Amino acid sequence: MARAPDPFHDFVADLFAPMGDVRIKRMFGGAGVYAQSVMFALLADDVIYLKTDAALRIALEAEGGEVFAWERPSDGKRMEMGYVSLPSAAMDDAEDASAWGRRALAVALAARKSKPAKKA
Repeated sequence: MARAPDPFHDFVADLFAPMGDVRIKRMFGGAGVYAQSVMFALLADDVIYLKTDAALRIALEAEGGEVFAWERPSDGKRMEMGYVSLPSAAMDDAEDASAWGRRALAVALAARKSKPAKKA
């Protein structure tokens, strides 16, 4: 059975529309936001988290972004995945959000290039 459309996913797609072809794929309890075949953002509990490197993490946190973290069920250890929330000021400005999104996309593309090729 097909799932009903998610209004937040539609909002995110519109927000990142200046970036071009952006797709949202449901996964686990949230969704991934993709461009150029890489995931550059994560959606969880109606929050947009962008993929970061050290520099982008600092920039996002300076604008009020919060680190995406979860507790591992086996031992309660806090786990961070390298994503920081989009600043709230960008949530109603597609150009600003897309500027942040392009930076996150560059991080995701660089990470993909640095991974060793999969064995056949």
